[in-house]
Amino acid sequence: MRNFAFALLATTALGFTSSAFAADLIIDTPAGPGVVDVSSTWSGPYVGVFVGYQSGELTSPSPFVNGIEISGYSIGVVAGADFAIADGIVAGVAADLAWNDVGALSYTSGWNGSLRGRLGFDGGVFLPYVTAGLAFAGGEFGGIKNTHIGWTAGAGVEIALADKLSLDLQYRYTSYGEEMYMVDAGAFTHAVTAGLNLRF
Repeated sequence: MRNFAFALLATTALGFTSSAFAADLIIDTPAGPGVVDVSSTWSGPYVGVFVGYQSGELTSPSPFVNGIEISGYSIGVVAGADFAIADGIVAGVAADLAWNDVGALSYTSGWNGSLRGRLGFDGGVFLPYVTAGLAFAGGEFGGIKNTHIGWTAGAGVEIALADKLSLDLQYRYTSYGEEMYMVDAGAFTHAVTAGLNLRF
């Protein structure tokens, strides 16, 4: 999955570069029959759904817990808004909530979410972006439940499929702070997601 994450980051970086070159070559002409002009549709609110996979490890002062590998699938919803702040530059905010089966042994995390900022480049049908912000997740270990708070950062690219519909591919690294169970325990995860966003 790390190879996939690196590939996604490389694709995003390539998207920024190629989009920047493409922007210099854009000539304002009417779109032909069957061609959807989406070069200015990245601004505004949106909602979406996504599926993904997470893997990582528990972190703890206890050698019996630290380093235990965790993994699982997730499905979630996202809502946000983007704003054109300069020529070709799009900034925004996004909030997501996912239900998952991430865990190992007697540790499980049934849900996680985030509140993030986004900064991207309007490349017409492509919107490569970076994102970072607050992360939180529920955890249960040995019958004890806690809510973990942490941070998340990553990158992605949205690809316009139609006038207001886009495919969102994203990678994020997330670090969750430790909470007391039978011992202190936190976690970090690598997550890749694919989703569909509908803009208004």
